[in-house]
Amino acid sequence: MTGVRTGRAVVLEEFGRPLSLREFAIPPAPDGGMIVACGHGGVCGTDLHLCQGHLAIPTPLVLGHEGLGVVRELGPGTHRDATGAELAAGDAVMWASSIACGVCPPCRLHHEPTLCENRRTYGVNRSLNDGPELAGSWADHIVLHPGTTVVKAAEGVDPLAAMSLACAGPTVVHALYERRPVRLGEVVVVQGSGPVGLAAAAFAQLAGAAKVILVGGPAERLERAARAGIGDVHLDIADADDPERVLAEVRAATGGAGADLVIECAGVPAAVAQGLTLARRGGSYLVIGQYTDAGDTLINPHQIVHRQLDVIGSWAFTGAHLVEYVRLLPALTARFDLASLVTSFPLERHADALAAVADGSVMKAVLTS
Repeated sequence: MTGVRTGRAVVLEEFGRPLSLREFAIPPAPDGGMIVACGHGGVCGTDLHLCQGHLAIPTPLVLGHEGLGVVRELGPGTHRDATGAELAAGDAVMWASSIACGVCPPCRLHHEPTLCENRRTYGVNRSLNDGPELAGSWADHIVLHPGTTVVKAAEGVDPLAAMSLACAGPTVVHALYERRPVRLGEVVVVQGSGPVGLAAAAFAQLAGAAKVILVGGPAERLERAARAGIGDVHLDIADADDPERVLAEVRAATGGAGADLVIECAGVPAAVAQGLTLARRGGSYLVIGQYTDAGDTLINPHQIVHRQLDVIGSWAFTGAHLVEYVRLLPALTARFDLASLVTSFPLERHADALAAVADGSVMKAVLTS
């Protein structure tokens, strides 16, 4: 590799402390891997939890598990992406955040790589001490290890549009393709208007839902979703003085009987009890948003039995789900204004990006370099 031999990266040194922008040497591309210049690194709600120490991860580490960049150098033995397309320096690519081990019981016996007991995830559990240091997308370069699912970026799609749902999109692909698909003509309620909620609503519309009701907030987020074409009905429960009134509006919008499918994407434990009451009898409740343990909540189990609900959980995504997300991006961007959901921040303004995600003033923050 020629040119730049060092790269800048945002490092989480200690929980609850300001992040640092550090410089690291860029190593040669590993056998079976590659060096990618990270043009874009997404800021996910999970990153906030990581910084606050809500998940058990090693520190220090370079943050960022969502990325899109340009191949700078291919290591020996690396020639094709996950679809079999030839790779070369200069190609724009996206990559899956995690590598499953392939040998633990979930991988080997249960065909559930998202539940891998030894999953290695860029920007989450790859400490600087493990090396190489550049193992997160909040950087101008990242070292992708052998076994990483890499796929060429969708041709003709704005990188910011691709990054709008870079983590949420594949997560919802897993949930709606494998855990509980949206069926043609169904009425779908989505709880939560962050990136995961918007991804769920957009995918439900793309899959042929008759009506998608988006319940979330604050109002500006719902307005932005509506302008982007995501969701048919938008109801603000976050700012409501009387949440029960809003829930009644949701039920009315379904036609009165409740939704065929309710998808929880809010990440708020109290939303689960509410969501159980929004499904029709014989319907389904798909829980995606409780990725971080935010605590317990009271539910009425009678709602599950009386409604005879299928209650399904879905955790994270694999490289295969990223591939499907990238394949769907042309259709998604033809129907929805995904780029309008993104606010860009240069790498050195990482603190501003995190603060904007924390206070909800942006829908999706992306660091650029």
